[in-house]
Amino acid sequence: MTSIAARLLTAAALFSLPASAYAHRGWFLPSATVFSGTDSYVTVDAAISNDLFFADHQPMRLEQVRAWAPDGSEATIENGATGRYRSTFDLKLDKPGTWKIGTQSSNVSGTFKLNGEERRVGGRGMGGAPGGPGGPVGAQRPPAVAVADIPPDATDVKLTEAVMRNEIFVTAGAPTDRVFKPTGKGLELAPVTHPDELVAGETASFRFLVDGKPAAGVKVTVIPGGKRYRNGEDARDFATGPDGVVKLSLPAAGMYWVNASLTDDKPSAPRATQRRMGYTTTVEVLLP
Repeated sequence: MTSIAARLLTAAALFSLPASAYAHRGWFLPSATVFSGTDSYVTVDAAISNDLFFADHQPMRLEQVRAWAPDGSEATIENGATGRYRSTFDLKLDKPGTWKIGTQSSNVSGTFKLNGEERRVGGRGMGGAPGGPGGPVGAQRPPAVAVADIPPDATDVKLTEAVMRNEIFVTAGAPTDRVFKPTGKGLELAPVTHPDELVAGETASFRFLVDGKPAAGVKVTVIPGGKRYRNGEDARDFATGPDGVVKLSLPAAGMYWVNASLTDDKPSAPRATQRRMGYTTTVEVLLP
C-alpha cells in the first residue's frame, strides 16, 4: 500500500467515527466565508489535527478535494500544496453566489472468519509488528482484504459502510442555495439558515437529510475553534427533531466545527449490514 493510500484510508476511518470517539478531527478552514464582488480569492487550509484549526497531526490530501461554483458546475482549485501538517489551496470566486468546497467518501470495513481465524476488511492493511497490537509474540496480523475478496466459505461476516462528507461554503456577494441541492445519498445538509449568514447571539437552524429525506435523531456536535488557548473543549451536543431540523445557539463570533453523525441499517454496499454516516462543516459566526 502506498503512503498516500494509507493516509486516505486513515482519514476515511477518522471521518467515520462520531465526534466524541476520537481526538483527531478533519477540517477545512477558509480565510473568510463572505466576500464582496467577483474578483476575490479564498484561501483554505485543510488538515487532521488534535486541536481544531491548529495543524499538528497530518495534512488532508488534496486528491479528493473538489469545489463547485454557485451554478453547480465544478470549479478548479489553484496553488495547491501539501506540507507536513496541513494542505492549502486557493479558489477564485469569479461568479456571484455561494460556492461549495469539500470531500465525499464511501468505504466498507469490518471482519469475517476463515477457518476460525478473524480477518479484516478494509482499514489500514497490515497489522503491527510481532508482539505489538497486531497479535501475540511471534504472530503477525494478516493483511486486510477488499469486500470482493471475501472467500465464499467465510463465516461471521460483519461489514459496515461509512459514507462521509466534509464541506464548507463561501459566498461572493449575495448568498444562493444551488449548491445545497441534495444528491439523495447519505447524510446531507439542507440549511434553513444559510451557513454564511450566521450572527453571534442568534440561533441557526440546519436541516439534515438522509437519502434526501428529513432525518430525526441526528446527533450534532458543535465546537468553537481556539481549543489550544482554553482549558476545556467547550463542545455542545444537539439533535435534530422529527423535521430533521436542529437549532444551534452560537453565542460568540468565530469559526466553529460542526459534526453530524447517524448510524442505520440501510447500507447500499453489498454484504454490509450497517451504515455509518457523517457530515462535517466549518462555519464562521460574525458579530452583529
